[in-house]
Amino acid sequence: MGGVAGDGSSRSRVVVVGGGVAGAFLAKPLQFVADVVVIDSKEYFEMPWTELRSMVEPSFSGRTLIKHTDYLSNARIITSSAVGITEDQVLTADGDSITFDYLVIATGHAYSTPRSRERRLEQFEQDSLKIKSSQSILIVGGGPTGVELAGEIAADFPEKKVTIVHKGSRLLEFLGPKASKKALHWLTSKKVDVLLGQSVDLNSISEADGVYMTSAGKQITADCHFVCIAKPLGSSWLQNSVLKDCLNEKGRLMVDECFRVRGRSNIFAIGDITDVPEIKEGYIAQKHSAVVSKNLQLLMKGGNESKLVKYKAASATTIVSLGRKEGVGQFPFGTVIGCLPGRIKSKDLFVEKTRKNLGLDS
Repeated sequence: MGGVAGDGSSRSRVVVVGGGVAGAFLAKPLQFVADVVVIDSKEYFEMPWTELRSMVEPSFSGRTLIKHTDYLSNARIITSSAVGITEDQVLTADGDSITFDYLVIATGHAYSTPRSRERRLEQFEQDSLKIKSSQSILIVGGGPTGVELAGEIAADFPEKKVTIVHKGSRLLEFLGPKASKKALHWLTSKKVDVLLGQSVDLNSISEADGVYMTSAGKQITADCHFVCIAKPLGSSWLQNSVLKDCLNEKGRLMVDECFRVRGRSNIFAIGDITDVPEIKEGYIAQKHSAVVSKNLQLLMKGGNESKLVKYKAASATTIVSLGRKEGVGQFPFGTVIGCLPGRIKSKDLFVEKTRKNLGLDS
């Protein structure tokens, strides 16, 4: 538990569900102006875009996993999962009911990561050992996670045989065809095998025999595999709550341009869980947090709702790392591959910048 903000008597209570990028960057500036309670299933904040490097180089994760108490000195932290919402309370898996004046839902995608930071660090050590002790590695999924993991392994262990099996017709389908083509060319130049339009039955795979069959009947021999397919949205817990009618058909919360959940004046949603039509990225989640921080501070002071900050969806800018020095970037002005996007992201994956933004040593 972190310290409780003040005595909570004269301040509005803001409950933030989710301690990922959106939740962390919202709770930090609000902790001294509101009675902030953060509900998260783990005791730490993780920079999700650094996960793949940490799997290959576990020592990297020491600065990317930050205990919530390290940047939230004046907030209450409840390490549990939210399981429901009433008109004015959040219910947790441990049986707590936390009353709110304002609620912000930032549960993003459902990652099954360990509760403790130490256990997460151990997980990266285990993944690294698995990669180091394998001569051949199968990666299931050719989205940004699969491509970045293949890039990290190919850059650090060029002698290992890496195969990507992707059910789509091209890699990185959330980007334009040009970026897909450039990524494919880079991977094949590093001797990564890419099989498109095929899948692997995840229920029938076993690392014991090291043989995997694709949907096209192709047999792949690999010492180990990693599943890199999209994680489900973290919204299933809302389906029987008072917000069930605010979820769209994809399970995203419908929000207005101020991030208020449809039909609600004191409930907001930010980050990947929202239905804002844009690429879901960490830096965009931080922009959501900045808008809602301003809006909550205005409302808590009794300000006029007409002065609420409105958000404009971000243009499609994203970078997929390819190893330590290169990357493929889709910018409003075009698609670029090589050292330029690599310099922007791949070298330190924004770790120092993110730590600084959370008020920690750079």
